[in-house]
Amino acid sequence: MISICRSGRSACLAGSCRGAASLRPMSAGMKRQVRFSAPPSPIRRLTASVLLAVSTFAPSPSVFAQTRPASSTPSASAALVVTGAVSQDVKLNLDDLRKLPRKSVTTKGHDDQMHQYDGVPIAALLAKAGVPLGSALRGKSMALAVVAEGSDGYRAAFSLAELDDDFAAEAVLIADSVDGQPLGSDQGPLRLVVPGDKRQGRWVRMLKSITVVNLAGAVPSN
Repeated sequence: MISICRSGRSACLAGSCRGAASLRPMSAGMKRQVRFSAPPSPIRRLTASVLLAVSTFAPSPSVFAQTRPASSTPSASAALVVTGAVSQDVKLNLDDLRKLPRKSVTTKGHDDQMHQYDGVPIAALLAKAGVPLGSALRGKSMALAVVAEGSDGYRAAFSLAELDDDFAAEAVLIADSVDGQPLGSDQGPLRLVVPGDKRQGRWVRMLKSITVVNLAGAVPSN
């Protein structure tokens, strides 16, 4: 350290002595006393603040246990309902649907590319609900219509005959996978695949319900 002296040599010597005194090594006892009494460094204060924030705002394991869904698999909660002009309402989750007869179709999707869709023909669900199909689909039953609705409120209508194997050239599928993979959250877990349509306007995504409607009252009698 270089001191600039303006008031004479004696003042400089006094200042030097004071500086020397301040630079004298401290004893071991003095070091211990200073170490315990000195305020924490900025790094220590920051670390303590972070730990306090984490311990204050981080949820405890019990909170996660309360907010976790009852099941981590979508099959436990996702359901499809068949209702309306049926013998009995049917409500199935994904596991129930996979136990029904399955079919694969290869057709062009919304991206204008060919894909393989796997799922259950819609006729199998309608039969489970007691809707007349096959040889029973005649007379007044020909006025039955089917409305498919997605969880986003989108709807599409079919005549029952369009969905019957005796009338339709290709089966309408309730698909749960595409190219061997589950449908994405923006498409599934279930969606309609209508391979006979040139456009995919009736490919209802996020399918949640199928309602059978009797249009006989709206059809003029001859």
